[in-house]
Amino acid sequence: MALTNNDILKKLRVALKMRDDDIVEVLALVDFKISKSELGAFFRNEDHPKYMECQDQILRNFLNGLIIHKRGPREDKRDPSIKRANEAKNTSKD
Repeated sequence: MALTNNDILKKLRVALKMRDDDIVEVLALVDFKISKSELGAFFRNEDHPKYMECQDQILRNFLNGLIIHKRGPREDKRDPSIKRANEAKNTSKD
């Protein structure tokens, strides 16, 4: 029996102790909007009439949002002047 995207999303929700509100916020970090009722359809039993299969795009966006949620936004490595400006701000606060 292979894990579906729904199973992976359910297991991550339990392991990270996340509520539906938390998952909606994580998805919002990558500009992916979803309602709590749409999200709830992924957590239903497969035989439920309102069950929806979690598509790859939703799981991918959740994982990308989770990275931002846990680590913070990605630094732009292409423009070193931005990095220097951020470092200057951080040292001036100390």
